[in-house]
Amino acid sequence: MKVQVSDQTFGGDILNEIELTFATESVTVKEIITERVLQEVEKYNAKMPDYFNGLVVPTEAEKTINGYKLKAKKVIDGEQQVYTALDAFMKNGYFILIDNTQAETLDQHVTITSNTNISFVKLTPLVGG
Repeated sequence: MKVQVSDQTFGGDILNEIELTFATESVTVKEIITERVLQEVEKYNAKMPDYFNGLVVPTEAEKTINGYKLKAKKVIDGEQQVYTALDAFMKNGYFILIDNTQAETLDQHVTITSNTNISFVKLTPLVGG
């Protein structure tokens, strides 16, 4: 099952969009976050571009107009990024809207379809590994 995921501002402006693929239609919020972060890290690590655009800002990265630039190109630790993202969700660092309904817990089950709209709204920058 493929689903579109976006990063949005409070005002509803879309900052970034990615497509995630899940094996089943029933997933947890934790699985959505984990898949999203791991996909972003995998994409970055495979190409090592100049800028990283993702949910969790790698440590030692500085914000630029094009995204976050790592001071020295290095492989990003996906597990650390996932841990940081899950922790931030639990501490209200960002929230997730699934078809305009706010996700409440990591264990919450969600049924997704190709028309499901998932939005991440960051409240503060998330800094991880």
